Amino acid sequence: MIGLIMFGVTLMLLMIGFPVAFTFAGVAVIFGTLTEGVNLFGFMPYRIMSVMQNTILMAVPLFIFMGIVLQKTKLAEQLLEAMGDLFGGMRGGLAVSTILVGSLLAASTGVVGASVIAMGVISLPVMLKHNYKKTLSTGVICASGTLGQIIPPSIVLIILADVLGVPVGDLFRSAVMPSLVLVGSYILYVLIISHLDKEAAPASSNKNSHLSSGAKYWLVAKAVIPPLALIIAVLGSIFSGIATPTESASIGAVGSLFLALAYRRLNWNMVREASIETVKVTSMVFAILVGATAFSMVFTYTGGDTVLEAFIMGLPAKEMSFILISMLIILILGFFIDFIEISLIIVPIFYPIALSLGIDMEWFAILIAMNLQASFLTPPFGFSLFYLKGVAPASIKTTDIYKGVMPFIIIQVSVLISLIVFPSWYGFSGF
Repeated sequence: MIGLIMFGVTLMLLMIGFPVAFTFAGVAVIFGTLTEGVNLFGFMPYRIMSVMQNTILMAVPLFIFMGIVLQKTKLAEQLLEAMGDLFGGMRGGLAVSTILVGSLLAASTGVVGASVIAMGVISLPVMLKHNYKKTLSTGVICASGTLGQIIPPSIVLIILADVLGVPVGDLFRSAVMPSLVLVGSYILYVLIISHLDKEAAPASSNKNSHLSSGAKYWLVAKAVIPPLALIIAVLGSIFSGIATPTESASIGAVGSLFLALAYRRLNWNMVREASIETVKVTSMVFAILVGATAFSMVFTYTGGDTVLEAFIMGLPAKEMSFILISMLIILILGFFIDFIEISLIIVPIFYPIALSLGIDMEWFAILIAMNLQASFLTPPFGFSLFYLKGVAPASIKTTDIYKGVMPFIIIQVSVLISLIVFPSWYGFSGF
């Protein structure tokens, strides 16, 4: 039971506010030394070296850099303005525009915080100005801003591919259909609410209302085609087999610089700031990864994985029981800790059990990614809620944001359940 006690102590320290990487590493050192002795950590240099030599993880800083550069080009502002002109005249049009822009930002930047903040600054005041309900406005922004967790190229999918031993390109390809279903469900919800409640999302005018339909389509095309071309270059090179995910990440990084040049926002200061931010985020991810590696090693040596596996194997309908229990644990943990910790600590514990049960690893990875996306929305520690609250007008209360995200959490859980119950609909074999 030492491994389970170790896990409980780690969760307690994380909830108190200790730094994640140091918590994992510190707990591993203390429990490992007490149970197995200092010699246990003689293996750590080899484990750290394997992390440093992992070519799959090289894609992480490249995609982060791509996202930060595109954020600094004010891509979201141009997309939101163009989409607002196109759909603003229909009920719920601004909300639908926000969801579509969130999808494009997810596929081009993948930076959840940047997407939520950008749309909170640009789209939220416009929706409030046109008398959209606060709850619907905040919910749409938070939900669409988190789509970068499931829509490729996603940092979460790259990490899960490495942990579960699945090719990144295959996982990106597998994520396309669930992503489309989720985005479609968001839009359908907005349209239904707009139809049932006439005051929830009224139709609005825009500054380009005097333009013809052709002129509006041209403005939209100018805003959408450049980022769409970058998305096709990145994902198309992976899906076609022309480039590996790491190579395609470099294509995306270079392409984002060309896009910044096209938008006339490329300068030395911007590149320098983007590079520094990339190093900070990447350092955080890899520091957590090293700490998680030490934690997983000690957890395994103390027999924690054996206890969990024995419990799962003793359940009736063990495959479905395992899926339901693992998803429930990840969903609950998502209320309190970040997706990186869950991906690097919890998923490696589940991996050998899933392998022994013959579960489709691509399916399992997509289930986890969909589940982790919900963690960005779940109170009290959903990061998207904090991002939006930080830039929202004073009239927006925290309770408005909490109420606004609830329907979208229900939608995410519903899509997750459909993935579990009907995997063949999405092209997976399941068990």
